Amino acid sequence: MKTKKIIYTCCLIACSLCNQACSDLLDIDNPNKQTTNEFWKTEQDAQLGVNACYAIFYRIGSWHRYLHWRFDLLSDEGYSMSPLVQTSDWTRFIYADYNHDNNQTVIWREAYRGIFRANQVLTYVPQIEIQDAKKKDAYLGQAYFHRAYNYFHLAILWEEVPLVTNLQNPGDQPKQGTLEDVWNLIEDDLLLAIDLLPEEWEREEKGRITKGAAKALLARAYMQQHRWEDAKKQLDWLVIGEGKKYYGLVTNYKDNFSHLTENNKESVFEIQFSDALNGGESDEKGATNGHQRSIIFGLAGIGFRDGLARPWLLDLYKQERTKDGKLDPRLRVSLLYKDLATDFPTEETGKFYGKTWEEGGWGNDVYYRKYSRDDFRTTEDRHSQLNFRVIRYADILLMYAECLNELGKTTDAYTYVDLVRERANMRPLKEAYPNIGNDKQKFRERLQTERVLELNGECVRWFDIKRWELYNTPQGLAALRERDPDYDNFIVGISHRQPIPSSEIVNNPNLKQLEGY
Repeated sequence: MKTKKIIYTCCLIACSLCNQACSDLLDIDNPNKQTTNEFWKTEQDAQLGVNACYAIFYRIGSWHRYLHWRFDLLSDEGYSMSPLVQTSDWTRFIYADYNHDNNQTVIWREAYRGIFRANQVLTYVPQIEIQDAKKKDAYLGQAYFHRAYNYFHLAILWEEVPLVTNLQNPGDQPKQGTLEDVWNLIEDDLLLAIDLLPEEWEREEKGRITKGAAKALLARAYMQQHRWEDAKKQLDWLVIGEGKKYYGLVTNYKDNFSHLTENNKESVFEIQFSDALNGGESDEKGATNGHQRSIIFGLAGIGFRDGLARPWLLDLYKQERTKDGKLDPRLRVSLLYKDLATDFPTEETGKFYGKTWEEGGWGNDVYYRKYSRDDFRTTEDRHSQLNFRVIRYADILLMYAECLNELGKTTDAYTYVDLVRERANMRPLKEAYPNIGNDKQKFRERLQTERVLELNGECVRWFDIKRWELYNTPQGLAALRERDPDYDNFIVGISHRQPIPSSEIVNNPNLKQLEGY
């Protein structure tokens, strides 16, 4: 009996040890994947966390593909010839499926993924011990910018969206904010970013967010709300203040779209692309760091021909000649069209013209040339290395002129429009259009044209259309429809924003669909 007790006791001990061992085996951490508790410990972790925010730029719902498509083709500048009917319908204000992946759910998803990553940095980095206080500030400043930047796109496209400023659990159901709530969050984040970010980075860190980029984005946000004085105060730093030393216009307009002249003085906010990695679009090692704009907007047989420019842009460039009677030099940089080689016979027209226009079968179509690679390639692919200039200094000058005009300082506003026109060898505005005088409305209308001539194909026209509310008067909507027949589908009071994905409404009872959808 005693022996049985000893054996029984030994069995219990063995079972206990076995259970402990099994438990230990189950608790072993995956050496290939760190947990949150293991990760946010060092300065390197902080840097990697910030880098993950930038990685959103390379996702298909961001600047890798669909933001180009959404902003340029939603405006009256461009249109889609995609064979995917529902995808092209989204550029025509025809929304059949609110969960449509291209143009809709992917953009929403990447925006909130970027917000989540920024929230991680803002949650965990403050508790990391970093010796250099300025470095720590810069990590946090970049995260505040990234969160604001993702919300800026949500404000432009959807307006009334969930506000997420803390890390979420899978079952959380954040409340829907008003457009005013979203703008307030963007303002708060960017004011913090401005205080924390450096004015410039060392050469090896070029491309990271600066104080100037944050001020420029905040000015954009203020202008969308018609807060002209607040916007001007932010732009003052870049145009007439301490930040002016960092920025200026490059001599050659074309340098703003070349891989050979990236991160130049005209760049205020520029996304760094590369064709060194040609993997898929993901967070995995070897994933692409390029973008697809060049191929989706490319000519048939060279690219996908999914996005084209409206012919009125070509006509607009030909309405005014330079000081020496020539065509506006920005035309040859901005657009590809049948008569380009004839219009600019002494200038390089690009390798695409190795095949004649007739052989390409492109007829009278007009294509965006900015961010094409016809200077050095005869075809396109999905991994363009051309950096995308999100905010250029020319845009800053035109924004500044707009603020001055709206504040009743029209005479002062001429100076900054003329700086942009001078680079293109155009006459001063007062000389070319003396009828404008000091009339705010006439100046505004001319400035709208100047922005198209300088910035078409750079994903800002939809912001402009919304800011000026061109669709809210019968005359304005008629003009949009004349330039772009897609606006025949535009419904005033509804189409200025797109529907929230239905899946989000189903999963979150705190969300309601936008009015009219």
